[in-house]
Amino acid sequence: MKIYTKTGDKGTTGLFDNTRVPKDDIRVESYGTIDELGSWLGLCLHEIDEDWIREALLQVQNRLFVVASSLATSDPKKVPHEITEDDVRHLEKIIDRAMGELDNPTGFIVPGSSRASAHLHVARTVCRRAERRIIRLQESYEIAPMVAKYVNRLSDAIYACARRLETEQRPVRYD
Repeated sequence: MKIYTKTGDKGTTGLFDNTRVPKDDIRVESYGTIDELGSWLGLCLHEIDEDWIREALLQVQNRLFVVASSLATSDPKKVPHEITEDDVRHLEKIIDRAMGELDNPTGFIVPGSSRASAHLHVARTVCRRAERRIIRLQESYEIAPMVAKYVNRLSDAIYACARRLETEQRPVRYD
């Protein structure tokens, strides 16, 4: 199977529904950032020993393909799968469990007291960038409303898991 088509050699790419757009189109930026996030989460999995967090992130990686396909389709009627309210609730359960395992966390912390948390904090910032790209995309195009909500909640879930995996809760000092 060839993975090169040569159709993008002139600076355009095909969307899921075969529409062609410039490679720097906000739609491509949006799903490209989701792709980057999925790759970061894959890297994170190699640093995490907590089975339940590993399983949760693996499920998220799979759902990110649904997010990306939604973003990569210009006609919402042609989106093959959708993000649902159940997907958002699943993220909320992850957040509640991770934060519930901490001893009353308050305030900002300096991220990265463990390799696992450091990697997750990078993934969190990529997730927040993806959300900004999606919001920009929504200014011009119709996007399934659950997509932005899911990505918003996902950054919280990644943060909660990172916070849970910090080996030391180092509070920010403003001096």
